[in-house]
Amino acid sequence: MAGPQPISPFHLAIPVDDLSAAAHFYERHFECTRGREDSDWIDFNFFGHQLVLHRVQRGGRARSASNPVDGEDIPVPHFGVVLEWQEFDDLLIRLSSTEAAFLVAPTIRFAGQIGEQRTCFLQDPCGNVLEFKAFRDNKMLFARQASDDE
Repeated sequence: MAGPQPISPFHLAIPVDDLSAAAHFYERHFECTRGREDSDWIDFNFFGHQLVLHRVQRGGRARSASNPVDGEDIPVPHFGVVLEWQEFDDLLIRLSSTEAAFLVAPTIRFAGQIGEQRTCFLQDPCGNVLEFKAFRDNKMLFARQASDDE
């Protein structure tokens, strides 16, 4: 599909080995509200998207890796949400009030370039890594750098 498309909520299911601690993390730091739940999973409203925490046994997770991006060591895999510039500020204020620990502190990536963005990373108590970002210009979300041969 080419061109802008209406945004549909995504569904993401992630493994957690401590369902209670993970649920507390998402409720406390992001004010996620619960949807359906069972003894081994909980649906959350995560910025309008469906995030499902699924209980797994300890050690049942794949190992994570990292990749260098704009001078920082970025954990992979990770997931998150692209926010408006002011929403990002509001989230940082909220995270500060809950004393959230950043895996990668809030920073500006690709400063002065196509795709300039603010970003930060956190890790939930079960090892899932989240990234939140805000673009100076949301039209740059999928923009590519011009190559020298163009």
